Amino acid sequence: METEVLKLNDYINTGIISEEDLVKIKEAAAVLKEGGLVAFPTETVYGLGGDARRPDVSKRIYAAKGRPSDNPLIVHISSMDELYPLVKSVPVDALKLSRVFWPGPMTMVMDKSDVIPHETTGGLDTVAVRMPVHPVATKLIELSGVPVAAPSANRSGRPSTTTAEHCIEDLMGRIDLILDGGPCDIGVESTIVDLSGEVTLLRPGAVTMEMLTEVLGNEPLRDKAVVRPLNEGEKPKAPGMKYRHYAPSAPLTVVRQKDGGDEVRKVYEAINDMVSEWTVEGKKVEVICTRECADALHLPEGVLVRTFGSEGESGEIAKNLFAVLRDTDSDSVDSIIAEGFGEKDLFLAIMNRLKKAAGWQIVET
Repeated sequence: METEVLKLNDYINTGIISEEDLVKIKEAAAVLKEGGLVAFPTETVYGLGGDARRPDVSKRIYAAKGRPSDNPLIVHISSMDELYPLVKSVPVDALKLSRVFWPGPMTMVMDKSDVIPHETTGGLDTVAVRMPVHPVATKLIELSGVPVAAPSANRSGRPSTTTAEHCIEDLMGRIDLILDGGPCDIGVESTIVDLSGEVTLLRPGAVTMEMLTEVLGNEPLRDKAVVRPLNEGEKPKAPGMKYRHYAPSAPLTVVRQKDGGDEVRKVYEAINDMVSEWTVEGKKVEVICTRECADALHLPEGVLVRTFGSEGESGEIAKNLFAVLRDTDSDSVDSIIAEGFGEKDLFLAIMNRLKKAAGWQIVET
């Protein structure tokens, strides 16, 4: 298959969709309307979109990603009017959350209607729905006239894509079109909240647990998959809950303080010790960490270091995380050590992605 790449030059340079950009978005919308697959930017990560109502299109999405078919797809809409045909009913808590966080980086799981086939929902009777705030995504969905099933636009298991270049690396020749709208702003996928029963956080994101609690009046439950991998036989209710995700090619280990720890120097010391031990064993090691950690390390010659932001700057770290994980693949290392964090606010989402990228290999000082 030949994949067309359309670059929205004016939007990338100015943040405004020009008439020339609009022509390209209309072309991408026509591909979606005709049953094709389009990678497109959102505020979180790039999505791989197709008509959510068509079982054959959902199967093509799974095939393009190499994704297990029991891993549900998120359905994207551009207005509240588009939500009601997709679900049996809209719970009161969903209305509360939508008033504050839609459009934006939050996905809600509700009981599905017959409009959405089981092929899209991974066999579940619930559907995950999101209304992105990104102007290109909004315009694309609106012009296509279809609800757009869109998991992250990467090969399954790989770090999610936050630039069109990442989409090209993973999906060129596997989908119809890539719409290049520049880098994504947030960098980690949307928060997922299950509203089909007791309100439960399925995946943390930029809409934090603290923000959800403030709107709802009570803290949502945390699904077990937020803190550990699902076991064999446990069915995922949302993307990213069961299978290995976000992983670079080399094995990754996360080093962080135990809960409540406040001596970050112990993390630095542990990373130094691990690097020294592994290099003696002949391994080529790479460290990914904050700039402050990089400055404090005393590493053997030849050890590579990539930084994803400054200490405490969760927004910067989240935005750069997947790109840094992808960059390690070009370094041809044997092992990667990542600095970890506590799990408040956006750092809960960052640690959730790091844990999954590491296959839950965590060292606590």
